[in-house]
Amino acid sequence: MSDSTKVYTADQDGERLDRFLTRMEPALSRAHVQKVIAEGQALVAGRVRKANYKLQAGEEVTFHLPEAKPVEILPEDIPLDILYEDSDIIVVNKARGMVVHPATGIYTGTLVNALLAHCKDLSGINGAIRPGIVHRLDKDTSGVMVAAKNDRAHIDLAAQIRTKAARRVYWAIVHGNIREESGTIKGAIGRSAKDRKCMAIVPGGKPAVTHFRVLERFGDYTLVECRLETGRTHQIRVHLTSIDHPLVGDPKYGRRSSPFAIAGQALHSLTLDLTHPVTRQPMHFMAPLPEDMERILAALRARRSRG
Repeated sequence: MSDSTKVYTADQDGERLDRFLTRMEPALSRAHVQKVIAEGQALVAGRVRKANYKLQAGEEVTFHLPEAKPVEILPEDIPLDILYEDSDIIVVNKARGMVVHPATGIYTGTLVNALLAHCKDLSGINGAIRPGIVHRLDKDTSGVMVAAKNDRAHIDLAAQIRTKAARRVYWAIVHGNIREESGTIKGAIGRSAKDRKCMAIVPGGKPAVTHFRVLERFGDYTLVECRLETGRTHQIRVHLTSIDHPLVGDPKYGRRSSPFAIAGQALHSLTLDLTHPVTRQPMHFMAPLPEDMERILAALRARRSRG
């Protein structure tokens, strides 16, 4: 990526400079835009302004985006919970708290760093930052994931995920008693206008469909199974919050107070069914519930048995 300079015209009075540029550059996070502004790369009518500068309609805004510096991603000897491995794929049980691939400001401690140390080869289709990565889980979502060791496997697995031939089942513990035995949540998902780091159901968002089934009830909490028709960012978290049943422990969408000790949302990718990209054999993988979710369920069951 080379340096780029763009010129925009403010279209309304009173909008903050950082909000305006985030709106003009939807691929950039607001935090990244603020960083570039702080480096003096945003001019209003030829003058450097701060992120909180209030624009006037008609003002000319010049935004200079410096070239991204190349980043070297290094192998790291990080323990992996490997569910299956052969010469084409590796299936792991990702731990809660582990980032899947490097991103701005996060270049170590990721699943990719661990895979580079463990595997001699990974597919290169997603570039140096995301080698082998076919699909993602949020940092604080645990569970089963598959990675590709070569481009042939990557292309096939990506197609299976895109066409929903690969099937994933998630388990979640949510606040409240979901009254229905099962149901479907539909709501287009896009970036929240209130917080660019969050997703929300918004007009013009990408279509998203989540199917759920109640597995166990605990009065003011519910264990629920989720199956996705689509794979939008934070989809399960956003959809369950939209029906007033946010995930226990969710730092972005959940309730502030929770009596349970869990570092992140109580969401786990339990199973993955796919066809092996080379042998064409059907394969089923299961990652057991992590200890933190098992402890929550044990506490809820004990409380329920006491009446």
